[in-house]
Amino acid sequence: MVYNIFTIPVTLFFIANGFGQLYYGYKLKRKYPAYHNFYNTIAICILWIIAGVLYPLFYERDFFNVRYFEWLSFTIICIYAPLLIIFILLYEYIFVIKKNPEKKKDRNFEQFFSSFNDSNTTFCEGEGHSFNTDVHRKIFHLLPAILIIFLWLFAIYIWEGLWSADLFWGISGHEYGIFLILTVGYTAIFIFAALDYVRLSYIFQKKSLYHLIPQGVSNLLIKTLKREENCEFTKPVALILSLVPIFFWAPFSIFTAAALIASLGDGAASLIGLKFGKYHFPKKSTKTLIGYFSGFIVSFMTSVFVFWLFETSIMWEGILILAFGGALGFLLVDLISLKFDDNILNPIVSALIMLIIYIII
Repeated sequence: MVYNIFTIPVTLFFIANGFGQLYYGYKLKRKYPAYHNFYNTIAICILWIIAGVLYPLFYERDFFNVRYFEWLSFTIICIYAPLLIIFILLYEYIFVIKKNPEKKKDRNFEQFFSSFNDSNTTFCEGEGHSFNTDVHRKIFHLLPAILIIFLWLFAIYIWEGLWSADLFWGISGHEYGIFLILTVGYTAIFIFAALDYVRLSYIFQKKSLYHLIPQGVSNLLIKTLKREENCEFTKPVALILSLVPIFFWAPFSIFTAAALIASLGDGAASLIGLKFGKYHFPKKSTKTLIGYFSGFIVSFMTSVFVFWLFETSIMWEGILILAFGGALGFLLVDLISLKFDDNILNPIVSALIMLIIYIII
């Protein structure tokens, strides 16, 4: 537990962003009451606060070398990341918009929305989306999990194992892995949130900054967003935030399994359901029976691999039971279809079930 001059600013920074997204959600709910899910906004705000409060608690020791990494993490999350966003927006304003004023007219949210408007639907309406859009979305959602696993393996097997850097710095590969994952994860959360602040600033009309989004980023959004997400926050923020408490209270194996279930399991259910699904359940839902089955199987197989890789002391029977619990958590969330975003519920519910099983066995 290390609350000090370097960790407290991160806590305050995340709490402030949580209330910032709550304010945006409130404005969106007033402007589009039929389309914005304010339950998700409240859940995301709570997750921002939890992430902020938990941040200092990840550091178990407090001495000079640890404080150096805390300082480095603080500067990246709270200083360099915001400065990067400001620099990009200033560059777009000075060198793109100011020199070519006509681009401001082309770069507006109405023009952006027209890219989705391939039917007679109204603004933000409709759950339908193309198979290609879902492919891009699921690849995008998979990246955080892959990066987290890479950073952890790098810290344990290269930084400590191959380089023996722990002898020089006096901190273990486990502690260094926590530093890497927290720094990269928290920075990514803020950058995605900052993108939402700019993208959704259209709700302020005259104060909209949407035209300052780089064209490449706008093209990427068109490829990865569903139509209804014109009135919602992007999913990566919710997904990564939901992983923070799991990273705090669960073993790394369960954390990894939950992260991959939320990306690979959900991706398989969505993609295979879109491509081959014929029988919908419930009938008015876009979800299909083959989608449920595919998501369960992929979640199960992925979890088996993760526990085999990270839990060498657990027998195969235990691994299979743990993997079944994680896949069952995914299936329950998918079947119940609550008003909360699956990107929030899938990893948390799956991790809780696996943790209970892990404690029992």
